[in-house]
Amino acid sequence: MQTKPSDKPQLGAFELERFLPYRLSVLANTISQGIAARYRDEHAISVTEWRVLAVLGSSPAQTASDLAKRTAMDKVAIHRAVKLLMEKDLVQRRPDAADRRRQRLRLTGAGKNILETIIPKAHEFEYELLEALEPDEARALDRIIEKLTAKATTLRHGSE
Repeated sequence: MQTKPSDKPQLGAFELERFLPYRLSVLANTISQGIAARYRDEHAISVTEWRVLAVLGSSPAQTASDLAKRTAMDKVAIHRAVKLLMEKDLVQRRPDAADRRRQRLRLTGAGKNILETIIPKAHEFEYELLEALEPDEARALDRIIEKLTAKATTLRHGSE
């Protein structure tokens, strides 16, 4: 991993295992799969479906586009997950009161119940994961994630 701009690698000196976006992606997927292992058998939902449920649990009445933005996930994956969650009667779609062309998504009672059983498992996994860090390291990690998220958002929007 490069630590400062002066450490920019020379052309052709690419080490995937040291490339920060790759490392963060692998970490995020490993964490998501670890959490999923704790609820998958009991609830038969995917990581993407869990993310949709989690967002709708914290911010009800979102559109599929809103979900894609909040999760930084592909719209097709979100639409597929929403369709499956609707088939499982965990999410319902209703027309937006202000714009009938837009569809707002909400958790059903069953969706809320599943979320209530998964959230403690997700928190438990997070707690166990963060046990690898000292308290000051965990606080530093939180600050670093916030800084990198803000910078990545700025860079992404600057390139659009």
